Amino acid sequence: MTFREFAENRIVILDGAMGTMLEKQGLGSRELPERCNVTHPEVITAIHKAYFDAGSNVVNTNTFGANSLKFDDCELCELIAAAVANARRAALESSRVGAKFVSLDIGPTGRLLRPFGDLDFEEAVSVFAKTVKIGVECGVDLITIETMNDISETRAALIAAKENSTLPIIVTNAYGADGKLLSGADAEVMAATLVSMGADYIGANCSLGPKSLLPIIEQLASYSSVPVVIKPNAGLPKIEEGRTVYDTTPEQFCEDILAAYKCGARFFGGCCGTTPEYIAAVANALKGMHPCRDLGSSGTVITSFCKAVSLDDGITLIGERINPTGKKLLREAILSSDIDALVRIGIEEEELGAHALDVNVGVPGINEAAMLKSTVFALQYAVELPLVIDSANPSAMESALRIYSGKALVNSVNGKEESMSAIFPLVKKYGGAVIALTLDENGIPATSEGRVAIAKRILARASEFGIDRKDIIFDPLAMAVSADKGSALVTLETVEKIKNELGCHTSLGVSNISFGLPMRDGINSAFFAMALSKGLSAVIMNPKSEEMMRTYYSSRALLGLDDNFSDYIARAAAEPQSGSPSAIAPANETLGSAIIKGLGKEALVHLASLLKSRAPLDIVNEEIIPALNTVGKRFEEGKIYLPSLLLSAETAKVAFDALKAELSVSTGEKSSKGVIVIATVKGDVHDIGKNIVKLLLENYGFEVIDLGKDVSAERIVAVAKERCADIVALSALMTTTVPEMKATIDMLRSSGSAAKVMVGGAVLTNEYAAEIGADGYAPDAMGAVRCAEQLMG
Repeated sequence: MTFREFAENRIVILDGAMGTMLEKQGLGSRELPERCNVTHPEVITAIHKAYFDAGSNVVNTNTFGANSLKFDDCELCELIAAAVANARRAALESSRVGAKFVSLDIGPTGRLLRPFGDLDFEEAVSVFAKTVKIGVECGVDLITIETMNDISETRAALIAAKENSTLPIIVTNAYGADGKLLSGADAEVMAATLVSMGADYIGANCSLGPKSLLPIIEQLASYSSVPVVIKPNAGLPKIEEGRTVYDTTPEQFCEDILAAYKCGARFFGGCCGTTPEYIAAVANALKGMHPCRDLGSSGTVITSFCKAVSLDDGITLIGERINPTGKKLLREAILSSDIDALVRIGIEEEELGAHALDVNVGVPGINEAAMLKSTVFALQYAVELPLVIDSANPSAMESALRIYSGKALVNSVNGKEESMSAIFPLVKKYGGAVIALTLDENGIPATSEGRVAIAKRILARASEFGIDRKDIIFDPLAMAVSADKGSALVTLETVEKIKNELGCHTSLGVSNISFGLPMRDGINSAFFAMALSKGLSAVIMNPKSEEMMRTYYSSRALLGLDDNFSDYIARAAAEPQSGSPSAIAPANETLGSAIIKGLGKEALVHLASLLKSRAPLDIVNEEIIPALNTVGKRFEEGKIYLPSLLLSAETAKVAFDALKAELSVSTGEKSSKGVIVIATVKGDVHDIGKNIVKLLLENYGFEVIDLGKDVSAERIVAVAKERCADIVALSALMTTTVPEMKATIDMLRSSGSAAKVMVGGAVLTNEYAAEIGADGYAPDAMGAVRCAEQLMG
């Protein structure tokens, strides 16, 4: 029986923590866990066997950190082969009767992907692909991608798994207390993205205790059309008699797991702190049970890295301005690869109220694939809106879809077989919804019946590729009424029939309707209002058009989509008075606003202008630091997410770097708030959080000495004393390496160093930090800045 067959409409019991069990065996931070597959195979086999005996249907191989960034190819093959053999041996030795499957465990690389780190997306795919290939060759039954806290890295791992195997894939992410990943994605974003890409099972692991994960599981079960997985920690960690323990007992854990079952979860296991005792309690409690809820559905949703937009919820506005057709300046920007110019347009459209952005860079004479990829790469984190990837070139389309951090809207496919056979495989592989034009080899039908017939053929063909009809949005095509006075009526009839007869969403690019006529905004907005009355779901339009935006807000109010008319009233209050500048236009750029928006080139232009009249230190204190404080406050309030914070930090760094020479001349010496030595402790190779903290601390004026990852206590203490560090900042992600953090703190204290210590990492809490002797705890990057400032007085 294959795992897919076994898991069909069944409750599945997974295993618990490997790191916790290794720590109990005294194999903690001094040896990488993956090497224990070879050096202590009997221990690893015994742990797997204990989970099988406890009732696990699936155990993960001890390969969480087995990747080519940590091990050379030869050792990587040896470790994965040994890991699979240990798990297989455990299945054979287990006396429990029942299905036993072995899953290849894949964790994060420990490095941040570009543009915020130094790991390229394709390099990440290649790293994961090596692990997948070896695991498949060794005969695993399925693949588990877990503890991912970045949507981009999650996608890279999933692409690698799908390109190099046909095995079922579990994907679980590590959500924070705010219900979001480190990069800002929530459960709705991840469900839409992962299901669309073809993950077989999705869920949450690590992160929090089971009770805290229940809201996330509830959301995932509502949005996901595949089974949902929960593998929580055993609560929060604390120190007892020098050992790490967790505050949730097996009985309490089991009660919360049963609540997750009622929320709709179907796969159950444990992460940090859980042992076979926990898994046995869960297996016994769920014995004989069947799924209690039907699978959910996200509806018609597109997403960015952090935001989901549902076409089921009302009228979706798609900004049209990143399209060179008829725009001389934009064409010139594209020809000169001025991507910042395109990003500025996107930011402006977001500020003007667009819900998604159409991105088209199709200009003759350029490498469209490279340009579209670069534009999408830059734009997808500069704005929070989903992108509509618009190209007639399938190669360009794929280059952008591959690196897009979310579920994109593809623009477009049509009823020609050539188009469908080129575009549908891309939508299926990379996930997404797609705009389908109602034309085919015979052109655009003159009647609504002809266009609906093409729509039906498109739906049938999409189904052959496994694409759900909810992800097909039809464009009935608006043609110029100046050439055919009946064209608008045919389009409107088609919109209505597609909604009522096919039950599908529709989209229109309305500006074509007025081609060749004066006062085009008036025609466009009237046509838009008429289409909305027929059930139009989305419109590609210019959000700078006040008439179109006024029609949008008025129509929402009239169609009952604006509760208490709050949006309409707010829009009316923002409308410009006659003869006055538009109150809704974006504010003029300053150095501070360029930093807040993450516009590096603009920041340098404003800086050069400011230096003509203001002192460098004044610019730092009055422009750069206030901008960073604004961004930091928005981040802490949950109004922006990590990518926006990092873009602003990088932009501030550009400005700081340009000011360094000027500052040294004006002050005569280098200014610093204090010296901080930062490191990820021995045995831990994850430095994503550390690198983010370093960047922000530097931008706030600290001198940061970065020792990297997997750093011994001896080296940390030596450098702290040598550089007279004011603060030592320690990071750890893995449960097994937290004891090393305490050992480092103890060694630092006994060395006589006066440095304060602040700590951070996924498995830490404020109480735990105090127990191991730290002076401060940072829950995130901005928290580290606040903690450092407090420790420095």
